[in-house]
Amino acid sequence: MDALAAAIASGDSINGLGSHFMLDLGTYAHGATLGFEGIDFYVGGRCGVLGDVPGSVATAAMVFLCPEMVSASWDRAGAVMPRRRAAEEFAAVAHRWAEEKLPDDLPADRLAELAGRVGDAASVAAAPLFAGWRDLPEPAAPKALAIHRVNALRELRGAMHGAAVLTQGVHPHAAVARRTPYMLEVFGWAPPHPDKDPVREPWAAAQEATERALAPAYEALSPAERAELVELVDAAQAAATGS
Repeated sequence: MDALAAAIASGDSINGLGSHFMLDLGTYAHGATLGFEGIDFYVGGRCGVLGDVPGSVATAAMVFLCPEMVSASWDRAGAVMPRRRAAEEFAAVAHRWAEEKLPDDLPADRLAELAGRVGDAASVAAAPLFAGWRDLPEPAAPKALAIHRVNALRELRGAMHGAAVLTQGVHPHAAVARRTPYMLEVFGWAPPHPDKDPVREPWAAAQEATERALAPAYEALSPAERAELVELVDAAQAAATGS
């Protein structure tokens, strides 16, 4: 499997694995025990890797969320705990989620190894959340380490996709309406929502550009290892969803 094919084939499962722990009700229940309200743990936890930065910087990193919502959530989150601690609490949720959801027969150590090599080979250019997440302390347990490194790749993919969408002239509100309309209100976008049809072609072009931007990192693996990584993230995704 060549690098571009691997970037394409692994994309849905990499995105899905990160989304599952981020959107799990248990994540927000834990956030509430820490003192966070609503989506503030998500914003404070993801962007906490940036450190004590202004809300505008957190907004810049969260391309597809409504800027006003991000800024308000960021300010509230900062009143709960230091930024770095919020990021570490968020990562710990991911680690516990992996221990609960990933099966014992999944070779998590191998998934962690392959995902880690791709992440290590990737450039941090234009990917601040990826860079910050990659610099968090890594867990020792194989399942937790696997999801930690896969989520780093999710942050990388998200950054590349955000840049590609903006380059195509697609507004983030329209991009969410096109790809994940069920997340519009969660992401803070108020109606009326943009018509998704006019952005269909530029969004598709942005998706192709995203995969091209990611492909160089997959060159760190051999063709057989790329296919193995795809197989492992797909298996992890299937286990997490019960499919």
